[in-house]
Amino acid sequence: HVQLVESGGGSVQAGGSLTLSCAVSDHSFTTYCLAWFRQDPGKEREGVAGLTSDGRTAYAASVKDRFTISYDKTKNILYLSISSLQPSDTGMYYCAATPGMGAINHVSESAGKRYFQYWGQGTQVTVS
Repeated sequence: HVQLVESGGGSVQAGGSLTLSCAVSDHSFTTYCLAWFRQDPGKEREGVAGLTSDGRTAYAASVKDRFTISYDKTKNILYLSISSLQPSDTGMYYCAATPGMGAINHVSESAGKRYFQYWGQGTQVTVS
């Protein structure tokens, strides 16, 4: 049973930087796609970044120059580094995982969340 546990959120000032972490446990996927999604109250959960087991990454156009996704395979921790934080980055950030790599093509789509099977509980980021 795959478990995802996010951490690293908090209240930060605009212009600062933040790194979110997601501990990924109990997965035995040969190939996989991991991703970060963001959700504001009353809005759809939207994908901001994803990566695959073979090292491909994908980003939403709105965050491409400021967000960096990475995965430490030795520790099974997924990271999302955010620089030059903006108030629009505020939201609940969720870690997601799914077997196979096809989901990387859909991360930033409006229905991207449908391609991921496993989800964490989220970590709140507030930028002011």
